[in-house]
Amino acid sequence: MKDLRALIEDLQADHRSRDEERLAWSPATLRQILRRELRGQEVIVVSNREPYIHMRREGGGGPAIQVWRPASGVVTALEPIMRACSGTWIAHGSGTADREVVDARDRVVVPPPPEAAAYQLRRVWLTEEEEAGYYYGFANEGIWPLCHIAHVRPEFRRRDWEQYKTVNAKFADTVVEEATSQDPIVLVQDYHFALLPQMIKEILPAATIISFWHIPWPNPEAFAICPWREELLDGLLGSTIIGFHTQFHVNNFVDTVDRLLEARVDREEFAVTYRGKPTSVRRYPISVEWPPAAELLAIPVEQCRTEIRQRHNLPPEHAVGIGVERMDYTKGIEERLRAVERLLEVEPQWIGKFSFIQIAAPTRIHIEEYRTYEARVRELATRINQRFPEAIHPPIILKIEHHQPDQIFEYYRGADLCMVTSLHDGMNLVAKEFVSARDDERGVLILSLFTGAARELPEALIVNPYDTDQCAAALQLALTMTSAEQRTRMRLMRGLIQDYNVFRWAGRMLMDAAAMRRRGRLPDVIALPTGQWQQGAALKQIGRR
Repeated sequence: MKDLRALIEDLQADHRSRDEERLAWSPATLRQILRRELRGQEVIVVSNREPYIHMRREGGGGPAIQVWRPASGVVTALEPIMRACSGTWIAHGSGTADREVVDARDRVVVPPPPEAAAYQLRRVWLTEEEEAGYYYGFANEGIWPLCHIAHVRPEFRRRDWEQYKTVNAKFADTVVEEATSQDPIVLVQDYHFALLPQMIKEILPAATIISFWHIPWPNPEAFAICPWREELLDGLLGSTIIGFHTQFHVNNFVDTVDRLLEARVDREEFAVTYRGKPTSVRRYPISVEWPPAAELLAIPVEQCRTEIRQRHNLPPEHAVGIGVERMDYTKGIEERLRAVERLLEVEPQWIGKFSFIQIAAPTRIHIEEYRTYEARVRELATRINQRFPEAIHPPIILKIEHHQPDQIFEYYRGADLCMVTSLHDGMNLVAKEFVSARDDERGVLILSLFTGAARELPEALIVNPYDTDQCAAALQLALTMTSAEQRTRMRLMRGLIQDYNVFRWAGRMLMDAAAMRRRGRLPDVIALPTGQWQQGAALKQIGRR
């Protein structure tokens, strides 16, 4: 009867979990879920990129060590979650001053002052050889182009694969070191750690592992290019739950498992049974923090408009577009600049009256493809500016440098439009950040149909980035759109992001994990001794409820 009462309590908790869908999602909601649904258990996040990077300042002036926030969608999404959960974030320590600020166990409490400490960051150190093989080699010359339709050939090398395995094992050992219980909740992030779930499961079989794949998942034929395709799938299926941004990517993953592994696939429930263990494959569209941090909205919109124009020597009424991303060939930066060029060809009245500011953080500079891409973007921007010598103000303003979040938000708030032209993207949080930044309900979002965000933000101007004329027409429409129409579109998009924010994204995964833990207890309770028909009848009644 004690077990029966516990089961009734858990089934009632399932109803409460469904009720959570109607709540306003916030850090308090997340803490409530952890305390009630998961009994306040510890949360560990594993990602390659760390949320705070300590860099030694070169030259004079300012503090000797600076703190950077990386330009990463993963960090943007997870950092608010960790503040709410007060857990541990495990990441590669890549900053030039990272070792100087950690304690004897390679930990540092973050955020740094003057903010209040919220969680701890555990840094993992990699040798140059490990970083070159695992990160630059297998992850970013192999898996990244394999999963993105950007027409870049993936490169797979045995030595890179060996380093990938070594580093995944190193992170698995770190998870075990940091875990204070036998059944932690471990959130494994992205394509850098495909082998990690199975490695953790072998050491901590009671752990609940939620793996989220932040980039697209290709179809089975494309994925089969990888020489170690079965090993990657085997590693991922150590997860309790595997999450993707879109149902399309969920379908691709299930098709890939069905094609390449001896596993039982349930297409109705989107579940895979492999090695006798179930893995749920779900869609969890990622989002951004709502509302944005107060300091990001501290400068009024009109002041942002004035300051970014003064910074670039532009007149007060000059039209400004903004693009923000890493300097990556999947982001469609070349296509975007060509659209600006085409706009000036067909609508010459904008020459000297419209400038597009492209912010692109340098990334993966050790990979030749990225160095070549940056050179092409620089050359293209220069050519376009030279083509319109009559323009008093340059059509393209290229800023290939790191920017802090408050600087990015200043551009979001001061621009007339934001252009996101990814050639292939899992979600793309720049689109959602731009919308969340516009509390004035002004501005226009131009969004690639090849992003997950396009499925959620149809009020944006949806474009095919390969169609230069269509993108130029979208720019013209954005620049001439009435304030009333801007307000209508922006209000709808902001409403969606308010309801489907990053806390809901995390909360849904955690609630699903809690439900799977409860179901795992069912066989032990239902296997009743013969004659205990009263309890059996009670269970049937519960099932009806």
